[in-house]
Amino acid sequence: MTEQEKLEKKKKRTKRCCITITVLFITCMLIIPLVSVIVNSLKEGIGFYIRSISTEYVRSALGVTFLATVIAVVINTFFGICAAWLLTKFSFRGKQILATLIDIPFSISPVIVGLAYLMTFGRLGWFYPVIRAFNQFFGTNVRITFAIPGVVLATIFVTFPFVSREIIPVLNAQGKDEEEAAALMGASGFTIFRKITLPQMKWGLLYGIILCTARALGEFGAVNALSKTRGETFTLPLEIDALYMSGTDQSITAAFAASSILVIIAVIILIIRNILERKHIEQ
Repeated sequence: MTEQEKLEKKKKRTKRCCITITVLFITCMLIIPLVSVIVNSLKEGIGFYIRSISTEYVRSALGVTFLATVIAVVINTFFGICAAWLLTKFSFRGKQILATLIDIPFSISPVIVGLAYLMTFGRLGWFYPVIRAFNQFFGTNVRITFAIPGVVLATIFVTFPFVSREIIPVLNAQGKDEEEAAALMGASGFTIFRKITLPQMKWGLLYGIILCTARALGEFGAVNALSKTRGETFTLPLEIDALYMSGTDQSITAAFAASSILVIIAVIILIIRNILERKHIEQ
């Protein structure tokens, strides 16, 4: 056997070993747990499953989850585009500090985020006198903590880096030559963005929106600190936790049934992401 054949044999053996380890790890850590969620959700039968996911609490939690997700995705998409454009197309003092601040949600525990908002907007918070004065002046009852606005703010905070961090590498790779040439030819800033910048970052923007959506749907820690009313401000992850902590066999099965909704949504998001990746590669 020649040295080349020995090398090829070692490569094949290494490849098979890596494939085996990867498949076993993914199967044990991802596939089996997700399949167990679906199986346990149907343990009491399809009728119980439908009743479990159509209760008032679950419907309310699903509505709050979708509301917070939609608002967070819209705001973070706008912010992400602005931040990415600013950081890649302009030079200014404090640029590196801004880039670092964007990554803060990646390094802070969501529970700490929830407590921070609680100590900022709660009854003992710094901003509470402003909220109280606003309510007294306008005769309203605006609340941040333990209300929908708090849930939305927490969701926005933990998800806002995802869009910008997907766009920034794309724009850095594209450079500024085309925009500068268009500007020299008299194109307006909006025209340059619409005709040149937006098409360049299209796929990164879509990936960022998908990641932001997935993260917002599953957020638990930050929202848990700011949402205490079941049926009003609970998101779906909080409702799942409440059902599971009830401790009865039926409530645990109902928790798995509610969990299956998030699993199904996650699979749909994954399929959409793969479709977009394939289209990106084809182009």
